Order: sequence, then C-alpha cells, then structure tokens
Amino acid sequence: MSATLAPGTGQLLGDRWLDITDPDIYRSGVPHATFQRLRDEDPVSWWEERDGRGFWSLTRYDDIIAANRDFATFTARQGIRLEDMDAEETEARRTMMEMDPPEHTRLRRLVQGGFTRRTVQSYEDAIRALAQQVLDEAIPLGAFDYVTEVARQLPMRMLGRLLGAPEEDLDWLVARGDQMIANTDPEFTEHVVDQTDTSRFRLLPFRSPAGIELFEYAQRLAEARRGSGGDDIISKMLAPTIDGEPLTDQEFNNFFTLMVAAGNDTTRYSMAAGLLALLDHPDQLELVRARPELIEPAVEEMLRWSSVTMHFRRTATTDVELHGRHIRAGDKVVLWWISGDFDERHFPDPFRFDVTRTPNEHLAFGRGGPHRCIGEWLARLEMRVVVEELLPRVSDIRVAGPIQRLRSNFISGIKHLPVEVTPA
Repeated sequence: MSATLAPGTGQLLGDRWLDITDPDIYRSGVPHATFQRLRDEDPVSWWEERDGRGFWSLTRYDDIIAANRDFATFTARQGIRLEDMDAEETEARRTMMEMDPPEHTRLRRLVQGGFTRRTVQSYEDAIRALAQQVLDEAIPLGAFDYVTEVARQLPMRMLGRLLGAPEEDLDWLVARGDQMIANTDPEFTEHVVDQTDTSRFRLLPFRSPAGIELFEYAQRLAEARRGSGGDDIISKMLAPTIDGEPLTDQEFNNFFTLMVAAGNDTTRYSMAAGLLALLDHPDQLELVRARPELIEPAVEEMLRWSSVTMHFRRTATTDVELHGRHIRAGDKVVLWWISGDFDERHFPDPFRFDVTRTPNEHLAFGRGGPHRCIGEWLARLEMRVVVEELLPRVSDIRVAGPIQRLRSNFISGIKHLPVEVTPA
C-alpha cells in the first residue's frame, strides 16, 4: 500500500497502485491516488484485461477533450464500454452512443428538442412539484435512505412523464434499468457479467436479460403511440427522421432501453453524491444555505466531484502517437472522465470541494465532441430543484449509517445513503 493525501485537504486518496479495471475497487470509492499517479507519470497507460484484449487509458483533461472531439480518429462505433464485442454483438446492441456523425446526428435530432436548455426550463414547475411531493413523503420519516426515498424517486417520476409511461410501471422500468447499467453488482442482477455466464444474452444491451422485457414493453408503447402525434419522447422517437425514414424496431428498442437506463441512474447517483459532498464539507453546506444564489454553481461542483459515468471507450481508427506511446489502429482507448475532472493541470486544488469554483468546465456530461449527454440540462435542473426544496425543510441533515457504493468500474454510484433529518 502507498496511500496518498490530497494536498491541503487532509483527504485520503487511497493506494497509488490499484487495478482500475477491478469493479470491487470502486466499492470503497474512486481510486483517486492511482489516477493521480497515472496523470503525473503515465498519462497514456496500457492495461491488460482478464477477459479482454487490453486498452489504453487517457487520464489527463486535455487529452480526453481532444480525443472526444476527434471522432474520426477515436470512433464510438465499436463500443463505448470496456467489453470486447464481435460485429454481430456490436450491431445488435447499437444505440446513438455507439455511432459517430452523421449517423449519430440523425438519431439525436429525433429527441434533442425535448432536452434543449429552453425546453427543459419549461419543466421546472413540474419538477418542483414532484420534488415537493417526494420530500414531503421522505422527511417525516426522520431517518431514511436518501437514495431510495429521494434520489431515485424524482428522476424516476420525471422519466415517466417524458416517456408517457404509466406511474404504476415506473418502479418496474427503473429496476430493469438498474439490472442493465449495474450489471456488475449482485444487488441489482442475478446475471453479474464477470461472475456468471452471460453469453446467451450477448446480443442484448449490457448483456442483460432485462433487455428482453424492456424490448417487449417498448413495442407495447410503440403500438399505442404510433401515429398519435403526441409530444412525449416516445412519439418523437416514432416520427420519421430528417431523411423521412422511421426508426427500425431494433433502433427503437435500443433507444428506449438507453432512455430508461440513462434517464434515471446517472441523475440519481449524481444527486446522492452531491448531497454527500455537502454533508462531508459542512462549511460549503452553510455557504449554500446562506447564499442560495450559489446553488447553481454548487450543482456544477457536485457534478465534477461525482463524475458518475467514469469513462467511455473509443477505438482508434489509425495509428496515433501520444505522450510517447504508440496507439495502433483497432486498439481500445478509454477516456477516464473521473480522472480528467480531478486533473490539477485544469482544476486548481481539485480535491477541494468548492461551491464557488469558477470556471468549472467539468467532464461529467462528456464535454466536447458530438456525444455530449443529451439530458444534461434536465439533470442540472433536477439537482438544483431538489437542493432548493430540501434545505429549507430541514434544520439538520446528517449521515446515519454505512454508505454503500456500486460495484462497478463504469458507474460511480452511491446506492445507499442513510440519513437522519431534523425538520425545520
């Protein structure tokens, strides 16, 4: 062990020599000391895999930004996760995240109108009403799991409105999304990808049987909504694209499962990590209480601090020299957002949680390039509103038990955050 302290903060960053591919490592938190060592000493490092062909890791902010923008050299078409897939698997599981322009642009245009900053602002009253309802249910409990009672509930209920899905279906939908995106955590799935044989599900999203159920559900929604002219996301997905052709059933099914998984989990985990950051830094919490105008920059710092989607993978299309390393065409190249967001070259005192940090050009939504998160403004709004509604309702809020984190090298998630509150 070679534990490291963040300068000036006293924060323990952990061991400098951990295996960043091991999902069990992340149950204790992000291996920040290891990423710091990589940024300083080996910014383009090679990693062997037990069940894969190995990959390059980009860990510095500027390199990540450059690669994310250069989709001609670093393509998403061969997969965005560490998993190696053959051509059949890649094609069967393709969403717009595994596409480059112009193909990516064709699908993005279908739904991006519902997620522009201006459109999302029109959702604020509805989101605030949902947040008030969720908190009115949770706070009287006195002690509760913030993740299950608040952070899961608000994005889930908003997702239902966007999809036009019945409220009674939402728990079921989100549970299926959990089975997919948390496919390395036995709490959420019986088919843990690195512990069981999932080969029979290899053509399904995330190698998860939940994909079958979600595909069937998606087709039932499509049958009910096709040609309806509605303004929900499902109706927009069923409309002809810019070239006049509707999505195929496979495109629609994969797009729907992406919306279910990404539309809840990442915002949930960002909310949980954001609250924990405030509780761990009471001076910053009091600053936000005293100056509500700091809630928006505080949300940006929460997003940087959590960087919930820790990486996306690309594949080199040509040989590239970077920091003295020779990346060959066909090599997997992983962009570690979680490392870039703590790069001392870009963020002064990165291990200091600072709600006044400005500028704060974090990578939480995949800054740069065509693949920036389509739901970023919705996530920001949900996080801001829940803080605005929570703080006036409680005079005190504190961690009340062990925090449990997701077993995943892909998503940095707090899956249980027990808290106790004193109503205001």
